[in-house]
Amino acid sequence: MKAITLLIVDDQALFREGLRTVLSLRPEVEVVGEAANGAEAVSCARRLAPEVVLMDLRMPVMGGVEATRQILRAQPGCRVIVLTTFEDDQEVFDALHAGAAGYLLKGTSGAQIIEAALAVMRGESCLQPSVAAKVVAEFNRLSRPAPAPPPSKQLEILSQREQDVLRQLAGGKSNKEIAAALGVAEGTVKNHMSSIIAKLEVLDRTQAALKARALGLV
Repeated sequence: MKAITLLIVDDQALFREGLRTVLSLRPEVEVVGEAANGAEAVSCARRLAPEVVLMDLRMPVMGGVEATRQILRAQPGCRVIVLTTFEDDQEVFDALHAGAAGYLLKGTSGAQIIEAALAVMRGESCLQPSVAAKVVAEFNRLSRPAPAPPPSKQLEILSQREQDVLRQLAGGKSNKEIAAALGVAEGTVKNHMSSIIAKLEVLDRTQAALKARALGLV
């Protein structure tokens, strides 16, 4: 399997060096560069074309949210995972609105970071549980103006197997993990996922997971 090319963006040199050392021990990723602020990140991303960017938020010159926005505008195929100390509500929402595919807190293990990188490359998302809770709360708040049918009615449009898949998804599992948990083929899970997204009228897996939490499946 080809290694995922990865760019580390953080204003703390010691953190960048430590993270690069840890990640370089794994064959799944190849660290192709480092940047100390958002402006450097935009320049490096343009030059190196990494598949995944690990992005800090609070940095001099240019912050991570604006850097994420500029990188994804120029390179839509890139995936940005926020890796930061902060989980302030506004910063979480700003980063996700800018297009970040994941939001992890520093202290996350190297193995978890690599799994997150693999997940976003599969088109999935990765959110720290505490961050996911904030997103769910905001999703619920924004949903209030439009009266919605009771959760039981919303779930009736899904088959029992689709509900099982959705419940596993809301628990943070990948397609492969869901397939193993339910004893079905990964292709079957992908088919169910497409059906779930269509029936719930959401855009992607992340919104489907948020919907599942809002409906009380987890």
